[in-house]
Amino acid sequence: MIIEYTTVAPAKDHYFTLFETTGWNREFLVSPDDLAMAVANSQYVVAAYDGEKLIGFGRVVTDGVLHAMLYDMIVHPDYQGRGIGTTILGMLVKWCNEAHIRDIQLFCARGKSAFYGKSGFNPRPGDAPGMSYMRQKGALKPRR
Repeated sequence: MIIEYTTVAPAKDHYFTLFETTGWNREFLVSPDDLAMAVANSQYVVAAYDGEKLIGFGRVVTDGVLHAMLYDMIVHPDYQGRGIGTTILGMLVKWCNEAHIRDIQLFCARGKSAFYGKSGFNPRPGDAPGMSYMRQKGALKPRR
């Protein structure tokens, strides 16, 4: 198996299919068009393919100077444990470093912090700056 990596955004239906493997859409309620907009508003993306099949993805959103946030690190469950996520993460961090971004953060899925720790990321201390807005359950409606 030869995995190919590209910095070209995937087709929206391919990305939606990969995104659905995470279970995140039960909370986010996004459509393929919503995801395509999110990807289009990203400054850098990495997509991994096995032939024509999208099997991995990650993206950077940044102000270009101070802060960058890594989002949507996804590897299809059938392909996890093969170094694909590590390669994608490395490419995202390398891009941020080459752009001289001072602060690189990531939005980490529950239970995945050990994976990111191996690549130099540390959990934020409890008294660190930053918070997350919590919507009431059911308050978020699909965009359509």
